[in-house]
Amino acid sequence: MNFFLKSVSYILHPILMPLMGAIIYFMAAPRFIPEDIIKAKIIGLTVLTVLIPIVLFFFLKNMGTITSIHLENVKQRKIPLLLQSILLIVVIKMIIDIYHYPELYFFFLGILFSMLSSIFMVFFNIKASLHMIGISGVTMFTIALSIHFGMNLILLISTLMIANGLVATSRLHCKAHSNLELILGFLIGVIPQLTLVNFWL
Repeated sequence: MNFFLKSVSYILHPILMPLMGAIIYFMAAPRFIPEDIIKAKIIGLTVLTVLIPIVLFFFLKNMGTITSIHLENVKQRKIPLLLQSILLIVVIKMIIDIYHYPELYFFFLGILFSMLSSIFMVFFNIKASLHMIGISGVTMFTIALSIHFGMNLILLISTLMIANGLVATSRLHCKAHSNLELILGFLIGVIPQLTLVNFWL
């Protein structure tokens, strides 16, 4: 059980959540999108939201700026979150345009707002759970997609709900967060998605 709960923190790491949301979108969207376009978007998102952040993590770790990929130390969060925000802006400007993929555009815009909120919290020495921000944001987006497209995604939504519980349990088990930090992370993940859904639902 100890190994399983620790594994959850890596399997459902927040760095993977933007890509997960995009994959769910391309799988659920009933409109025709050429397969080559989907592959190109997924590759671009993988590079910008996963590979580059991993490279930056090792660079920052070698520089002594951060010590862990989970960013447990609140003071070490400023630079990684700022760099992640810049990469999200690049995604919004160059990969996902509002005209062809409005739902996905506002999903990433919501993630950007969540990251900026996390940076704001750091200045007050508040450590919201990035894991909860990631998984809760994807869950809210999937619920909105189900309503928007009129599709039965109850199985996927149920799985994501369970994933929310597993992430929270994992972070508590690892003593990485308090209950309040998990709740705060959940709200920071959900509220931007719930607010921006008014622009495309």
